[in-house]
Amino acid sequence: METSKQHIEPAAGRLGVLTVGLGAVASTVIAGVELIRRGLAEPVGSLTQMGTIRLGKRTEDRVPLIRDFVPLAGIDQLVFGAWDPIADTAYEAAVKCGVLDRFVHIEPIAAKLKEVEPMPAVFDQNYVRRLEGLNVKSKGGKRELAEALRQDIRDFKAAHSCDRMVVIWCASTEIFLEPGPAHQDLAAFEAAIDANDPSIPPSMLYAYAALKERVPFINGAPNLTADVPAMVELAHEAGVPIAGKDFKSGQTLMKTVLAPMLKARMLGLRGWYSTNILGNRDGEVLDDPDSFRTKEQTKLGVLDYILQPDLYPKLYSDVYHKVRINYYPPLGDSKEGWDNIDIFGWLGYPMQIKVDFLCRDSILAAPLALDLVLFTDLAQRAGLTGVQEWLSFYFKSPQHAPSVYPEHDLFIQQTKLKNTLRWLMGEEQITHLGIEYYQD
Repeated sequence: METSKQHIEPAAGRLGVLTVGLGAVASTVIAGVELIRRGLAEPVGSLTQMGTIRLGKRTEDRVPLIRDFVPLAGIDQLVFGAWDPIADTAYEAAVKCGVLDRFVHIEPIAAKLKEVEPMPAVFDQNYVRRLEGLNVKSKGGKRELAEALRQDIRDFKAAHSCDRMVVIWCASTEIFLEPGPAHQDLAAFEAAIDANDPSIPPSMLYAYAALKERVPFINGAPNLTADVPAMVELAHEAGVPIAGKDFKSGQTLMKTVLAPMLKARMLGLRGWYSTNILGNRDGEVLDDPDSFRTKEQTKLGVLDYILQPDLYPKLYSDVYHKVRINYYPPLGDSKEGWDNIDIFGWLGYPMQIKVDFLCRDSILAAPLALDLVLFTDLAQRAGLTGVQEWLSFYFKSPQHAPSVYPEHDLFIQQTKLKNTLRWLMGEEQITHLGIEYYQD
């Protein structure tokens, strides 16, 4: 099949990365990138840095590293900044969050981390009730706050001589919001900003500011944020990509691996009970029922879309699915995801799967954030605008076109991502048919 390479602008110059939030995830990303730059650590978990991609037939033995195949920005080109309602530098945040070993992974790069001082945040405790902060922008209307964020982006770009920018949400989960009239088109959205409408939370102001500055926006939390028609309209109008939502890092990652296995083998499911225990700032925020409800939606939706109970009613029409998140301060950034899965097989006989995933929240999320920054910048340079569904691989609740259902199966997501890279570079799609190897 004939394919043609898409035009992609070169990844020249500096790429500014502004994180909304400078807590455990953001400080771990920034520290990790600096350590990797210096050869003091390996980028484990990062597809852009360690992953390969097969090209052509298996017999051709063409399997380059992804970063050698597509023109990604190099990690030495990244320049980090942040907003946060807490005034801690990246160094202070890394020490307080306790994700990284202070003497092995923080002190050797302390000077660099101290350079990242968070800009005052747009923050409203009505949307994140368990957090307080003094490093916030002076009170003003939502229009004034959005304009202040736009100015921050321009100022950072100029001060650090950045050629391009990306904004990524690494902050806490906001309270649950349903899409409403203010979100249906850009005109209504901008009128709602001017009217200080409560349906426009801080996260939407960040996304709006980024898109108005023609900067890609990535949403690493389950907030509604850019997943509304108005923001998609703005992204296309501005000619920039958006991606989200909610980093798929722990328990949901396991679900998107195990549930496809059950469906692939036509094994039935009676119930799936999931509980999470974590002690970081994210856990504290999710202790609020309204913030938990936002997170719960992204966790609960996965099974229905993967298992397709309408197509397989005898196997999946009556599944009891429960998700719990428990705040337990002693765990810190460590997290325990425990799953009890009741399945049934041949002739209806019951079986169980039990998973106890003792993981580290920010250690899993950091490489996802790095990959998303680099891939979204690639999308921008390739002229891809609006929702980047090919990045669903990284999200619990992937944004998608209204005409289709979201794809949650991790391996279908991976195929979609790699085939998008092949398409960009004019390589044939890999179908895995394999029949050509057995024909005369």
